[in-house]
Amino acid sequence: MASHRKQPRTRALATAASARGALGISSAALASLTLLSQSAHASPTDPPDRNSGKPSLAEVQKRVDALYRQAGSATQKYNAAKEATGRQRDKVNRTLDQVAKRTDRLNDARRALGRYAAAQYRTGGVSETATLLLTEDPQQFFTQRHLMNRLTGSQKKAVTDYEKQQRAAGSRRAEATRQLARLSASQKRLKANRSEIRSKLSEARELLSKLTAEEKARLAEIERKKRAEARQKAMERAEAERREQARKERERQRERQRERESDTGDQQDGPDSDTGSDTGSGTGTGSGDTSTPDSSYAAKAAKVLGFAKQQLGKPYVWGATGPNSYDCSGFTQAAWKEGGASLPRTTFDQVKVGTKVARSALRPGDLIFFYDDVSHVGIYTGDGQMIHAPKPGTNIRFESIDTMPFHSAVRPA
Repeated sequence: MASHRKQPRTRALATAASARGALGISSAALASLTLLSQSAHASPTDPPDRNSGKPSLAEVQKRVDALYRQAGSATQKYNAAKEATGRQRDKVNRTLDQVAKRTDRLNDARRALGRYAAAQYRTGGVSETATLLLTEDPQQFFTQRHLMNRLTGSQKKAVTDYEKQQRAAGSRRAEATRQLARLSASQKRLKANRSEIRSKLSEARELLSKLTAEEKARLAEIERKKRAEARQKAMERAEAERREQARKERERQRERQRERESDTGDQQDGPDSDTGSDTGSGTGTGSGDTSTPDSSYAAKAAKVLGFAKQQLGKPYVWGATGPNSYDCSGFTQAAWKEGGASLPRTTFDQVKVGTKVARSALRPGDLIFFYDDVSHVGIYTGDGQMIHAPKPGTNIRFESIDTMPFHSAVRPA
């Protein structure tokens, strides 16, 4: 029994172990991918030959950015496939446990049938009449016949139980086969996503390696200016939004003041009590009702941002969830865990969590998603800025939300 139960379990574990081995990524390989620009070898410092077909610096930058974008999208698909593979492997292991238990029951039923079959074989070779004629004690014969009649009912039950256990075991084995097929498909997707990421990053590394030291310095300066311009643009937009909100609030206050003055003028008696009633009503339905949820979210966001700031400088590594490195969604997942919210693993799922908020209504702690395929996410920190894990070769940092095309934003809690 034990050997029968362990055999499929061993195969499943071997399959899972081999899958982990096939899909595992060494820390050295991950580290090399995060240092693309640093590890690029400098080319000769001669100026590029315009007739050699060598791409311009702008073309290199555009291509590298596109490759990073594609790698980022593939990373989210990898994360989704990895989660699916883990869930499927757990289901397979549970099903194999059920198969082993069903097999034990089937073996018990088979042994019961074997005992009855052996008894029948031992007594079935002589007819009942001959047995009666040869027996020395007819009463003993009838006693044995009575026992056999009783055993026949048990035998029928044994046969029924065997058939039942046989069907159940067959059903579990069939389900295990289907689940193993789904696990295999998940592993193939995981492998394909991993290969795509590595291919994109390898191509980006190759492009960067062909740049001269001067070109790499110029490229870094272009990147710095681009980030500075985006930061300035975001700050200007945030300031304009604050002015607009302040203008609307002043208008609301003037409107309330006009309403109070109108109510006071129309009141013929008891103006003092009316004023007191109006003040109480304003307190009950105004900022008093909204301060509690606001302060609650602010407290959670403070924990999120506190954790996020502690991760500043840690490297982006695709597929990583901390504590030493992160990809974009692994970073936001870990940060919001500190705020008491359990986020899904991928950007594709995180964008569905919580309450959607407009760009003009962003508050610190909100998640901001970018690109049409929702393949990147950051945490809003205020004044048009966010903190995020940008891309391979970079570290977690503050950056303007205008550095990438805005898609949407959500408030997780």
